[in-house]
Amino acid sequence: MRFQIYLNAFCPYCGLARELLERLGYEYDAIRIDLEPKERSVMEERAGRSSVPQIFFGETHIGGYDDLAALHRSGGLEELVAQERGKE
Repeated sequence: MRFQIYLNAFCPYCGLARELLERLGYEYDAIRIDLEPKERSVMEERAGRSSVPQIFFGETHIGGYDDLAALHRSGGLEELVAQERGKE
């Protein structure tokens, strides 16, 4: 299972989210809502938010970069990944 990040090219927090996931060794799919405008409505429906980034792991909505970083600091990110991979 991979992370999904809805983002655009001009968002500094999108870059920070990507850097954090890469540093932790997690793979992700980048969904560029600036290049694929229809994906914005998909993101908004899934997340209930219109800002980027919006980060998912499977069907679990993590939130934005601050949410991702806080989850990592608390140990919850690694726990989430372990739980979801255990279901596969």
